[in-house]
Amino acid sequence: MWVSKKTDYALRALFTLVDNYGGIPIPIRELARRNDVPKRFLEQIMLDLKTQGWVSSVAGIRGGYILAKSPMKITMGEVVRHFDGILAPIECVSVAGYKRCSQEPVCRFRRVFLDVRNYVAGVMDRSTLADVAKISPVSKQEVAGSFTGGEGI
Repeated sequence: MWVSKKTDYALRALFTLVDNYGGIPIPIRELARRNDVPKRFLEQIMLDLKTQGWVSSVAGIRGGYILAKSPMKITMGEVVRHFDGILAPIECVSVAGYKRCSQEPVCRFRRVFLDVRNYVAGVMDRSTLADVAKISPVSKQEVAGSFTGGEGI
């Protein structure tokens, strides 16, 4: 699974709004600055988030964006699927983006990708924005982990 810049930026903005949940609206300029996102691109993303009912905007000099829905009611899976469409690593194990492969009847590695899809979808669908906001950021050591020869990881 690989997420687009649009999804990445949407999640950045959403988590800023989660941290501010119940507070005053955050102006688009401030959201862009805090999250290192181009303002013009973020404007499009915020309109999309608004259409989904996840955020709302407040007009005026003290206006900006706030979460329109509880962070307990928005999952990472919903956001990623909305912007990127699918969570499956290959098309032949996707529900929404399924495309038949000529090797399906004999393919041995398809099972592994199906397991990966199911695991990733489960984690993403159980991870609410509120839950994710409570966990600490990942360290560089955690990313490197104990993999040996994991250049492609």
